[in-house]
Amino acid sequence: MPLPKNGTTWPPKSVRPLASKFAEWGAWFSAEPKSIARFYQRGGPSTTSRVGGVKGALQRFWWGRPTSQESDTAEQAHIPVASDIATGSSNLLYSEPPVFTCSEGDNQTSLDAYSEDFHRELSAGAEIGAALGGRYHRVTWDRALLGTPFITTINPESAVPEFRYGRLVAVTLWFTVDISGQRYTRHLERHELDTAGNGLIIHGLYEGGADSLGMVRPLTEHPSTAHLAEVVDENGAVRDGRTPGLCVAYVANQTPQRGEWRFDPIGQHLGRSDYDGVEGLMDNLDEAFSSWMRDIRIGKGRVMVPYDYMRDNGPGLGADFDLDRTVYDALNIMQGETAGTQIVAQQFEIRVDEHERTCNDILVHILNTAGYSPSTFGVGGDGVAMTATEVQARERKSFLTRGRKIRIERPAVSRLLTKMLSIDAAIFGTTGLITDAKVTVEFGDNVQDSMLTIATTVETLYRAKSASVRTRLQILHPQWDEPRIDEEVTAILSEDGTVTDPFSIGG
Repeated sequence: MPLPKNGTTWPPKSVRPLASKFAEWGAWFSAEPKSIARFYQRGGPSTTSRVGGVKGALQRFWWGRPTSQESDTAEQAHIPVASDIATGSSNLLYSEPPVFTCSEGDNQTSLDAYSEDFHRELSAGAEIGAALGGRYHRVTWDRALLGTPFITTINPESAVPEFRYGRLVAVTLWFTVDISGQRYTRHLERHELDTAGNGLIIHGLYEGGADSLGMVRPLTEHPSTAHLAEVVDENGAVRDGRTPGLCVAYVANQTPQRGEWRFDPIGQHLGRSDYDGVEGLMDNLDEAFSSWMRDIRIGKGRVMVPYDYMRDNGPGLGADFDLDRTVYDALNIMQGETAGTQIVAQQFEIRVDEHERTCNDILVHILNTAGYSPSTFGVGGDGVAMTATEVQARERKSFLTRGRKIRIERPAVSRLLTKMLSIDAAIFGTTGLITDAKVTVEFGDNVQDSMLTIATTVETLYRAKSASVRTRLQILHPQWDEPRIDEEVTAILSEDGTVTDPFSIGG
Protein backbone atom coordinates (compact mmCIF):
# COMPACT_ATOMS: atom_id res chain seq x y z
CA MET A 1 0.00 0.00 0.00
CA PRO A 2 1.23 3.56 -0.59
CA LEU A 3 2.21 6.16 1.99
CA PRO A 4 -0.59 8.02 3.86
CA LYS A 5 -2.67 10.57 1.98
CA ASN A 6 -2.34 14.33 2.43
CA GLY A 7 -3.96 15.63 5.61
CA THR A 8 -3.85 12.27 7.43
CA THR A 9 -4.07 12.54 11.22
CA TRP A 10 -0.68 11.74 12.73
CA PRO A 11 0.20 9.73 14.69
CA PRO A 12 -2.68 7.54 13.48
CA LYS A 13 -5.41 6.43 15.87
CA SER A 14 -4.17 2.83 15.83
CA VAL A 15 -1.06 3.69 17.89
CA ARG A 16 -2.36 6.54 20.03
CA PRO A 17 -3.48 4.23 22.90
CA LEU A 18 0.16 3.12 23.18
CA ALA A 19 1.64 6.61 23.41
CA SER A 20 0.97 7.14 27.13
CA LYS A 21 2.84 4.01 28.22
CA PHE A 22 5.75 4.79 25.91
CA ALA A 23 5.92 8.28 27.43
CA GLU A 24 5.83 6.90 30.99
CA TRP A 25 8.51 4.26 30.43
CA GLY A 26 10.57 6.77 28.46
CA ALA A 27 10.47 9.23 31.37
CA TRP A 28 11.80 6.61 33.80
CA PHE A 29 14.41 5.46 31.27
CA SER A 30 15.68 9.03 30.86
CA ALA A 31 16.67 9.16 34.56
CA GLU A 32 15.75 12.86 34.50
CA PRO A 33 13.62 13.97 37.49
CA LYS A 34 12.11 16.80 35.43
CA SER A 35 10.90 14.36 32.76
CA ILE A 36 9.33 12.05 35.36
CA ALA A 37 7.65 14.93 37.18
CA ARG A 38 6.41 16.42 33.90
CA PHE A 39 4.71 13.15 32.93
CA TYR A 40 2.96 12.54 36.26
CA GLN A 41 1.98 16.17 36.79
CA ARG A 42 0.33 16.55 33.40
CA GLY A 43 -3.13 15.79 34.86
CA GLY A 44 -3.45 19.18 36.55
CA PRO A 45 -2.87 20.83 39.93
CA SER A 46 -5.42 18.88 42.00
CA THR A 47 -4.12 16.07 44.26
CA THR A 48 -7.28 15.15 46.15
CA SER A 49 -8.38 11.53 46.19
CA ARG A 50 -11.69 12.57 44.65
CA VAL A 51 -9.98 12.98 41.28
CA GLY A 52 -10.72 9.88 39.24
CA GLY A 53 -9.64 8.30 35.96
CA VAL A 54 -6.18 8.57 34.47
CA LYS A 55 -5.74 12.08 35.86
CA GLY A 56 -6.35 10.92 39.40
CA ALA A 57 -4.17 7.84 39.02
CA LEU A 58 -1.22 9.88 37.81
CA GLN A 59 -1.59 12.40 40.61
CA ARG A 60 -1.64 9.68 43.27
CA PHE A 61 1.98 8.99 42.31
CA TRP A 62 4.45 10.82 44.54
CA TRP A 63 6.03 12.33 41.43
CA GLY A 64 2.57 13.60 40.44
CA ARG A 65 2.18 15.96 43.37
CA PRO A 66 2.29 19.64 42.37
CA THR A 67 5.47 21.51 43.24
CA SER A 68 4.52 25.16 43.50
CA GLN A 69 7.64 26.15 45.41
CA GLU A 70 11.27 25.82 44.44
CA SER A 71 12.03 24.13 47.77
CA ASP A 72 9.56 21.33 46.98
CA THR A 73 11.32 20.59 43.70
CA ALA A 74 14.70 20.46 45.43
CA GLU A 75 13.40 17.76 47.79
CA GLN A 76 12.52 15.38 44.93
CA ALA A 77 15.55 13.07 44.76
CA HIS A 78 15.74 10.28 42.20
CA ILE A 79 17.45 6.87 42.17
CA PRO A 80 17.92 5.88 38.49
CA VAL A 81 16.99 2.23 39.03
CA ALA A 82 15.04 2.18 35.73
CA SER A 83 18.06 3.09 33.63
CA ASP A 84 20.18 0.64 35.65
CA ILE A 85 17.72 -2.17 34.84
CA ALA A 86 17.86 -1.38 31.13
CA THR A 87 21.66 -1.32 31.15
CA GLY A 88 21.80 -4.53 33.19
CA SER A 89 19.46 -6.28 30.76
CA SER A 90 21.64 -5.27 27.81
CA ASN A 91 24.77 -6.43 29.64
CA LEU A 92 23.26 -9.83 30.35
CA LEU A 93 22.63 -10.29 26.63
CA TYR A 94 25.54 -8.54 24.95
CA SER A 95 28.40 -8.05 27.41
CA GLU A 96 30.13 -10.66 25.24
CA PRO A 97 29.72 -10.49 21.44
CA PRO A 98 27.53 -13.27 20.04
CA VAL A 99 29.11 -15.57 17.47
CA PHE A 100 27.66 -15.52 13.92
CA THR A 101 28.45 -18.52 11.72
CA CYS A 102 27.50 -19.63 8.21
CA SER A 103 29.71 -22.13 6.38
CA GLU A 104 28.17 -21.67 2.93
CA GLY A 105 30.05 -19.71 0.27
CA ASP A 106 32.02 -16.70 1.47
CA ASN A 107 29.33 -15.77 3.99
CA GLN A 108 31.59 -16.11 7.02
CA THR A 109 34.01 -13.48 5.72
CA SER A 110 31.20 -10.94 5.39
CA LEU A 111 29.72 -11.87 8.78
CA ASP A 112 33.07 -11.27 10.43
CA ALA A 113 33.23 -7.85 8.75
CA TYR A 114 29.77 -6.93 10.09
CA SER A 115 30.43 -8.27 13.59
CA GLU A 116 31.84 -5.33 15.58
CA ASP A 117 29.40 -2.67 14.35
CA PHE A 118 26.52 -5.15 14.57
CA HIS A 119 27.32 -6.04 18.19
CA ARG A 120 27.54 -2.39 19.21
CA GLU A 121 24.12 -1.62 17.72
CA LEU A 122 22.50 -4.72 19.22
CA SER A 123 23.81 -3.79 22.66
CA ALA A 124 22.41 -0.25 22.44
CA GLY A 125 19.13 -1.52 21.01
CA ALA A 126 18.70 -4.09 23.79
CA GLU A 127 18.86 -1.28 26.36
CA ILE A 128 16.08 0.61 24.58
CA GLY A 129 14.06 -2.60 24.18
CA ALA A 130 14.24 -3.40 27.91
CA ALA A 131 12.84 0.04 28.71
CA LEU A 132 10.15 0.34 26.01
CA GLY A 133 9.17 -3.30 25.49
CA GLY A 134 11.03 -3.78 22.20
CA ARG A 135 12.83 -2.03 19.38
CA TYR A 136 13.17 -2.08 15.59
CA HIS A 137 16.42 -2.85 13.82
CA ARG A 138 16.69 -1.75 10.20
CA VAL A 139 19.14 -3.02 7.59
CA THR A 140 20.56 0.17 6.08
CA TRP A 141 22.99 1.04 3.32
CA ASP A 142 24.60 4.23 2.08
CA ARG A 143 27.47 3.93 -0.37
CA ALA A 144 28.75 7.36 0.62
CA LEU A 145 29.13 6.30 4.27
CA LEU A 146 30.17 2.66 4.28
CA GLY A 147 31.07 -0.08 1.84
CA THR A 148 28.85 -2.67 3.54
CA PRO A 149 25.29 -2.75 4.86
CA PHE A 150 24.79 -1.95 8.55
CA ILE A 151 21.92 -1.87 11.03
CA THR A 152 20.29 1.06 12.79
CA THR A 153 17.90 1.12 15.75
CA ILE A 154 14.45 2.71 15.72
CA ASN A 155 12.49 3.45 18.91
CA PRO A 156 9.01 1.86 19.00
CA GLU A 157 7.36 5.28 19.50
CA SER A 158 8.45 6.17 15.96
CA ALA A 159 6.77 3.28 14.18
CA VAL A 160 3.31 2.25 13.01
CA PRO A 161 3.56 -1.55 12.67
CA GLU A 162 1.28 -4.08 10.99
CA PHE A 163 1.22 -7.66 12.28
CA ARG A 164 -0.27 -10.83 10.88
CA TYR A 165 -0.46 -13.85 13.21
CA GLY A 166 1.94 -12.03 15.50
CA ARG A 167 4.57 -11.51 12.78
CA LEU A 168 5.61 -8.16 11.38
CA VAL A 169 4.48 -7.81 7.75
CA ALA A 170 4.83 -4.03 7.28
CA VAL A 171 5.84 -0.94 9.23
CA THR A 172 5.87 2.80 8.67
CA LEU A 173 8.74 4.53 10.42
CA TRP A 174 8.46 8.26 10.97
CA PHE A 175 10.85 10.97 12.04
CA THR A 176 10.14 14.62 12.83
CA VAL A 177 12.99 16.34 11.02
CA ASP A 178 12.01 19.97 11.67
CA ILE A 179 9.65 22.04 13.85
CA SER A 180 9.19 25.72 13.03
CA GLY A 181 6.45 27.23 15.16
CA GLN A 182 3.29 25.29 14.30
CA ARG A 183 4.82 23.73 11.18
CA TYR A 184 6.04 20.13 11.47
CA THR A 185 8.14 18.45 8.79
CA ARG A 186 8.14 14.65 8.92
CA HIS A 187 9.98 11.96 7.02
CA LEU A 188 8.00 8.74 6.57
CA GLU A 189 9.68 5.49 5.55
CA ARG A 190 7.41 2.55 4.80
CA HIS A 191 8.63 -1.05 4.67
CA GLU A 192 6.43 -3.72 3.11
CA LEU A 193 6.63 -6.82 0.91
CA ASP A 194 5.90 -6.76 -2.80
CA THR A 195 3.97 -9.51 -4.57
CA ALA A 196 7.16 -11.57 -4.92
CA GLY A 197 7.94 -11.38 -1.19
CA ASN A 198 10.78 -8.88 -1.62
CA GLY A 199 11.32 -5.98 0.75
CA LEU A 200 10.04 -2.66 -0.64
CA ILE A 201 10.97 0.71 0.90
CA ILE A 202 8.98 3.88 0.18
CA HIS A 203 10.05 7.36 1.32
CA GLY A 204 7.94 10.49 1.71
CA LEU A 205 8.40 14.01 3.11
CA TYR A 206 5.37 15.77 4.64
CA GLU A 207 4.83 19.30 5.89
CA GLY A 208 1.89 19.78 8.25
CA GLY A 209 0.89 20.52 11.83
CA ALA A 210 1.26 18.89 15.24
CA ASP A 211 -1.58 16.41 14.58
CA SER A 212 -1.63 16.28 10.78
CA LEU A 213 0.82 15.10 8.14
CA GLY A 214 -0.20 17.93 5.87
CA MET A 215 1.03 17.89 2.27
CA VAL A 216 3.63 15.75 0.54
CA ARG A 217 6.76 17.71 -0.36
CA PRO A 218 9.70 16.77 -2.64
CA LEU A 219 12.43 14.86 -0.81
CA THR A 220 14.93 17.49 -1.95
CA GLU A 221 13.29 20.16 0.24
CA HIS A 222 14.97 18.96 3.41
CA PRO A 223 18.67 18.10 3.93
CA SER A 224 17.87 14.89 5.83
CA THR A 225 16.05 13.38 2.81
CA ALA A 226 17.71 15.10 -0.14
CA HIS A 227 20.14 12.22 -0.73
CA LEU A 228 17.20 9.80 -1.12
CA ALA A 229 15.88 11.59 -4.18
CA GLU A 230 18.56 9.90 -6.30
CA VAL A 231 17.65 6.33 -5.29
CA VAL A 232 13.83 6.35 -5.48
CA ASP A 233 11.41 6.17 -8.41
CA GLU A 234 8.51 8.51 -9.16
CA ASN A 235 6.44 6.86 -6.39
CA GLY A 236 9.11 7.29 -3.75
CA ALA A 237 10.07 3.59 -3.78
CA VAL A 238 13.76 2.64 -3.54
CA ARG A 239 14.74 1.07 -6.88
CA ASP A 240 17.57 -1.21 -5.70
CA GLY A 241 17.98 -3.71 -2.88
CA ARG A 242 14.69 -5.55 -3.38
CA THR A 243 15.65 -8.90 -1.88
CA PRO A 244 13.51 -11.47 -0.02
CA GLY A 245 12.12 -10.32 3.32
CA LEU A 246 11.64 -7.00 5.08
CA CYS A 247 14.60 -4.74 5.81
CA VAL A 248 13.20 -4.23 9.30
CA ALA A 249 12.90 -6.68 12.19
CA TYR A 250 11.03 -6.06 15.42
CA VAL A 251 12.67 -7.53 18.52
CA ALA A 252 10.30 -7.79 21.48
CA ASN A 253 11.78 -7.56 24.97
CA GLN A 254 9.67 -10.18 26.76
CA THR A 255 6.37 -11.86 26.01
CA PRO A 256 3.48 -12.21 26.58
CA GLN A 257 1.72 -8.98 27.48
CA ARG A 258 0.12 -8.94 30.91
CA GLY A 259 -1.10 -5.35 31.22
CA GLU A 260 -3.52 -3.03 29.47
CA TRP A 261 -2.00 -3.83 26.05
CA ARG A 262 -3.06 -7.48 26.26
CA PHE A 263 -6.12 -6.90 24.06
CA ASP A 264 -4.81 -4.03 21.94
CA PRO A 265 -4.60 -5.04 18.23
CA ILE A 266 -1.03 -3.73 17.99
CA GLY A 267 0.15 -3.60 21.60
CA GLN A 268 -0.34 -7.32 22.20
CA HIS A 269 2.51 -8.04 19.73
CA LEU A 270 4.97 -5.40 20.94
CA GLY A 271 6.50 -7.10 23.95
CA ARG A 272 6.64 -6.22 27.63
CA SER A 273 8.86 -3.59 29.24
CA ASP A 274 11.01 -4.52 32.23
CA TYR A 275 9.26 -1.61 33.97
CA ASP A 276 5.80 -3.08 33.43
CA GLY A 277 4.16 -3.33 36.86
CA VAL A 278 6.96 -1.66 38.85
CA GLU A 279 6.25 1.98 38.02
CA GLY A 280 4.56 2.48 41.40
CA LEU A 281 7.41 0.81 43.25
CA MET A 282 9.97 3.03 41.52
CA ASP A 283 7.86 6.00 42.59
CA ASN A 284 7.84 4.65 46.18
CA LEU A 285 11.62 4.25 46.10
CA ASP A 286 12.13 7.88 45.10
CA GLU A 287 9.71 9.01 47.81
CA ALA A 288 11.56 7.03 50.50
CA PHE A 289 14.97 8.18 49.26
CA SER A 290 13.80 11.80 49.13
CA SER A 291 12.59 11.50 52.73
CA TRP A 292 16.06 10.27 53.67
CA MET A 293 17.72 13.19 51.91
CA ARG A 294 15.25 15.57 53.62
CA ASP A 295 16.30 14.19 57.00
CA ILE A 296 19.91 14.98 56.13
CA ARG A 297 19.06 18.52 55.10
CA ILE A 298 16.96 19.18 58.19
CA GLY A 299 19.42 17.37 60.46
CA LYS A 300 22.36 19.63 59.71
CA GLY A 301 23.86 21.01 62.92
CA ARG A 302 22.78 24.57 63.68
CA VAL A 303 23.84 27.12 66.31
CA MET A 304 21.36 29.63 67.75
CA VAL A 305 22.72 32.74 69.50
CA PRO A 306 21.11 35.91 70.93
CA TYR A 307 21.13 38.93 68.69
CA ASP A 308 23.48 40.67 71.10
CA TYR A 309 26.14 38.09 70.18
CA MET A 310 25.96 38.99 66.50
CA ARG A 311 28.50 41.19 64.74
CA ASP A 312 26.91 44.30 63.27
CA ASN A 313 27.85 44.68 59.59
CA GLY A 314 26.68 48.27 59.34
CA PRO A 315 23.44 50.05 58.39
CA GLY A 316 21.30 47.91 56.10
CA LEU A 317 23.86 45.08 55.98
CA GLY A 318 22.51 42.96 58.82
CA ALA A 319 24.60 41.02 61.30
CA ASP A 320 26.38 37.65 61.50
CA PHE A 321 28.01 35.31 63.98
CA ASP A 322 31.50 34.00 63.15
CA LEU A 323 31.67 30.32 64.17
CA ASP A 324 35.39 30.14 63.36
CA ARG A 325 36.43 32.99 65.61
CA THR A 326 38.34 31.82 68.73
CA VAL A 327 38.77 35.02 70.78
CA TYR A 328 36.03 37.55 71.63
CA ASP A 329 36.01 40.78 73.62
CA ALA A 330 34.04 40.71 76.82
CA LEU A 331 30.39 41.00 75.94
CA ASN A 332 28.58 43.95 77.54
CA ILE A 333 25.38 42.03 78.23
CA MET A 334 23.19 42.06 81.32
CA GLN A 335 23.00 38.44 82.54
CA GLY A 336 21.40 36.82 85.53
CA GLU A 337 23.30 34.72 88.00
CA THR A 338 22.13 31.50 86.34
CA ALA A 339 22.57 32.67 82.77
CA GLY A 340 24.91 30.66 80.57
CA THR A 341 26.47 31.47 77.29
CA GLN A 342 23.02 31.40 75.67
CA ILE A 343 24.59 29.69 72.64
CA VAL A 344 22.41 26.66 71.78
CA ALA A 345 23.49 23.87 69.37
CA GLN A 346 20.66 22.03 67.61
CA GLN A 347 21.13 18.63 65.92
CA PHE A 348 18.05 16.72 64.67
CA GLU A 349 18.03 12.94 64.34
CA ILE A 350 18.78 11.45 60.92
CA ARG A 351 16.89 8.15 60.55
CA VAL A 352 19.55 6.38 58.53
CA ASP A 353 18.76 2.75 59.38
CA GLU A 354 15.00 3.07 58.86
CA HIS A 355 15.41 4.76 55.48
CA GLU A 356 18.14 2.37 54.32
CA ARG A 357 16.06 -0.72 55.15
CA THR A 358 13.01 0.76 53.45
CA CYS A 359 14.91 1.70 50.27
CA ASN A 360 16.67 -1.68 50.06
CA ASP A 361 13.41 -3.57 50.55
CA ILE A 362 11.64 -1.60 47.82
CA LEU A 363 14.65 -2.03 45.51
CA VAL A 364 14.62 -5.81 45.99
CA HIS A 365 10.88 -5.91 45.16
CA ILE A 366 11.49 -3.85 42.00
CA LEU A 367 14.27 -6.12 40.74
CA ASN A 368 12.41 -9.34 41.55
CA THR A 369 9.24 -8.16 39.83
CA ALA A 370 11.25 -7.05 36.79
CA GLY A 371 12.68 -10.58 36.55
CA TYR A 372 16.18 -10.15 38.00
CA SER A 373 18.14 -11.36 40.99
CA PRO A 374 19.09 -8.43 43.23
CA SER A 375 22.71 -9.66 43.35
CA THR A 376 22.99 -9.00 39.59
CA PHE A 377 22.78 -5.30 40.46
CA GLY A 378 25.03 -5.48 43.52
CA VAL A 379 22.19 -5.61 46.04
CA GLY A 380 22.82 -7.96 48.98
CA GLY A 381 26.22 -9.14 47.78
CA ASP A 382 28.92 -9.99 50.33
CA GLY A 383 31.91 -9.37 48.04
CA VAL A 384 33.18 -12.96 48.31
CA ALA A 385 34.70 -14.35 45.10
CA MET A 386 32.60 -17.14 43.55
CA THR A 387 32.97 -19.61 40.72
CA ALA A 388 30.82 -19.31 37.60
CA THR A 389 28.59 -22.15 38.86
CA GLU A 390 28.04 -20.38 42.17
CA VAL A 391 27.25 -17.12 40.36
CA GLN A 392 24.75 -18.92 38.12
CA ALA A 393 23.03 -20.40 41.18
CA ARG A 394 22.92 -17.10 43.05
CA GLU A 395 21.65 -15.15 40.05
CA ARG A 396 19.36 -17.86 38.72
CA LYS A 397 16.39 -15.55 38.19
CA SER A 398 18.45 -13.13 36.08
CA PHE A 399 19.75 -15.97 33.92
CA LEU A 400 16.25 -17.38 33.44
CA THR A 401 15.16 -13.94 32.19
CA ARG A 402 18.25 -13.82 29.97
CA GLY A 403 17.32 -17.19 28.49
CA ARG A 404 13.78 -15.98 27.69
CA LYS A 405 15.17 -12.91 25.95
CA ILE A 406 17.75 -14.89 23.97
CA ARG A 407 15.00 -17.10 22.54
CA ILE A 408 13.43 -13.93 21.12
CA GLU A 409 16.70 -12.27 20.08
CA ARG A 410 18.28 -15.20 18.24
CA PRO A 411 15.82 -15.64 15.33
CA ALA A 412 15.49 -11.87 14.83
CA VAL A 413 19.27 -11.39 14.71
CA SER A 414 19.60 -14.32 12.30
CA ARG A 415 17.01 -12.78 9.94
CA LEU A 416 18.79 -9.43 10.02
CA LEU A 417 22.14 -11.00 9.14
CA THR A 418 20.62 -13.03 6.31
CA LYS A 419 19.07 -9.85 4.94
CA MET A 420 22.40 -8.03 5.21
CA LEU A 421 24.08 -10.73 3.14
CA SER A 422 21.46 -10.36 0.40
CA ILE A 423 21.81 -6.55 0.42
CA ASP A 424 25.60 -6.91 0.34
CA ALA A 425 25.33 -8.96 -2.84
CA ALA A 426 22.61 -6.85 -4.49
CA ILE A 427 23.87 -3.34 -3.65
CA PHE A 428 27.62 -3.71 -3.23
CA GLY A 429 28.17 -6.57 -5.67
CA THR A 430 30.01 -8.76 -3.17
CA THR A 431 30.60 -12.11 -4.85
CA GLY A 432 30.62 -15.60 -3.37
CA LEU A 433 27.68 -15.00 -1.02
CA ILE A 434 24.89 -17.55 -0.59
CA THR A 435 22.09 -15.12 0.16
CA ASP A 436 19.44 -17.61 1.23
CA ALA A 437 21.68 -19.46 3.71
CA LYS A 438 20.68 -19.47 7.36
CA VAL A 439 22.98 -17.72 9.81
CA THR A 440 23.53 -19.38 13.20
CA VAL A 441 23.68 -17.06 16.21
CA GLU A 442 25.24 -18.25 19.48
CA PHE A 443 25.26 -16.20 22.66
CA GLY A 444 28.32 -16.67 24.88
CA ASP A 445 28.39 -17.47 28.57
CA ASN A 446 27.71 -14.30 30.49
CA VAL A 447 29.71 -15.43 33.50
CA GLN A 448 32.91 -17.42 33.12
CA ASP A 449 35.32 -19.01 35.55
CA SER A 450 38.68 -17.37 36.08
CA MET A 451 41.58 -18.51 33.91
CA LEU A 452 43.15 -20.21 36.97
CA THR A 453 40.00 -22.29 37.60
CA ILE A 454 39.77 -23.31 33.93
CA ALA A 455 43.50 -24.16 33.84
CA THR A 456 43.06 -26.38 36.91
CA THR A 457 40.20 -28.20 35.20
CA VAL A 458 42.27 -28.72 32.04
CA GLU A 459 45.21 -30.02 34.10
CA THR A 460 42.94 -32.49 35.88
CA LEU A 461 41.66 -33.78 32.54
CA TYR A 462 45.24 -34.16 31.30
CA ARG A 463 46.36 -36.13 34.36
CA ALA A 464 43.30 -38.37 34.12
CA LYS A 465 44.01 -38.88 30.40
CA SER A 466 40.30 -38.29 29.79
CA ALA A 467 40.45 -35.55 27.15
CA SER A 468 42.53 -34.92 24.03
CA VAL A 469 44.65 -31.85 23.38
CA ARG A 470 41.94 -30.55 21.08
CA THR A 471 39.22 -30.91 23.71
CA ARG A 472 41.36 -29.28 26.39
CA LEU A 473 42.10 -26.35 24.09
CA GLN A 474 38.40 -25.92 23.32
CA ILE A 475 37.72 -25.71 27.06
CA LEU A 476 40.54 -23.25 27.62
CA HIS A 477 39.82 -21.10 24.55
CA PRO A 478 36.12 -21.46 23.59
CA GLN A 479 36.34 -18.38 21.35
CA TRP A 480 38.92 -19.96 19.00
CA ASP A 481 37.83 -21.31 15.61
CA GLU A 482 38.85 -24.70 14.19
CA PRO A 483 41.93 -23.51 12.21
CA ARG A 484 43.28 -21.78 15.33
CA ILE A 485 42.68 -24.91 17.40
CA ASP A 486 44.44 -27.06 14.78
CA GLU A 487 47.41 -24.71 14.74
CA GLU A 488 47.78 -24.83 18.52
CA VAL A 489 47.42 -28.64 18.65
CA THR A 490 50.26 -28.94 16.15
CA ALA A 491 52.41 -26.52 18.14
CA ILE A 492 51.86 -28.36 21.42
CA LEU A 493 52.60 -31.79 19.94
CA SER A 494 55.69 -30.41 18.22
CA GLU A 495 57.02 -28.99 21.48
CA ASP A 496 56.36 -32.27 23.30
CA GLY A 497 57.96 -34.28 20.48
CA THR A 498 54.81 -36.36 20.23
CA VAL A 499 53.99 -37.96 16.86
CA THR A 500 51.09 -40.20 17.64
CA ASP A 501 49.24 -40.30 20.93
CA PRO A 502 45.65 -41.54 21.09
CA PHE A 503 45.07 -39.54 24.27
CA SER A 504 46.34 -36.28 22.78
CA ILE A 505 45.22 -36.27 19.17
CA GLY A 506 41.48 -36.11 18.87
CA GLY A 507 38.65 -34.61 16.84
